[in-house]
Amino acid sequence: MAGRRVLITGASKGIGRSLADRVAAAGDVPVGLARSSPGDFPGEFHRVDVTERAATAETLTAVLAAGPIDAVVNNVGLVRMARIGSVDLDDLFDCYDMNVRVAVQVVQAVLPGMLANGWGRIVNVTSLTTLGTAERTPYAAAKAALEACTRIWARELAGTGITVNAVAPGPVETELYRERSPAGSEREARLLANIPVGRVGAPREIAHVIGMLLDDDAGYLTGQVIRADGGGSLAG
Repeated sequence: MAGRRVLITGASKGIGRSLADRVAAAGDVPVGLARSSPGDFPGEFHRVDVTERAATAETLTAVLAAGPIDAVVNNVGLVRMARIGSVDLDDLFDCYDMNVRVAVQVVQAVLPGMLANGWGRIVNVTSLTTLGTAERTPYAAAKAALEACTRIWARELAGTGITVNAVAPGPVETELYRERSPAGSEREARLLANIPVGRVGAPREIAHVIGMLLDDDAGYLTGQVIRADGGGSLAG
């Protein structure tokens, strides 16, 4: 993949930033999109609030003006939680918009270049919660929709040289995770009771799996959901 441009949404921290570092170390160019600007990003970076559709479109135009995008990682996400009976419909809409609309908008913008080159990689970051985690209707339903998109796009693009896969992490050591589950808390203990390896994943471990799917030799793997979840999906 030498010299290829890899567009990563939510690239300023967590999984996205770990992936950007990995992409740069391999000699490729990470193209990051995020709301906050990291001072030491190892490639091209565009500050944008992807909740704003017009701003996202403008940023994608600027990205493509510098050349085609060879791979996309739809990593950005929004988490809202509630039990059925108390789901805020605005939260439902916002989760779908961030997790699905943004991915569709990004892919549709870069797809002509991939088709022209006869090569491309699309990776959607989803979640273990799609298998039925309680209190996750807004978030998990949106990520499940993204998994459906993964299979649909893989089928539609088969034979073009473009693969489409998803990576579904379990709990990962990020700022967002720690805000909700402080180290040593009862909440974390309950969560890890369902993770056979008994620990939270590191962003670099998820980035490693994503990186494998971006490789030239991953061309025979498409339409799959890779569950990098410490075994959390084994029970269901």
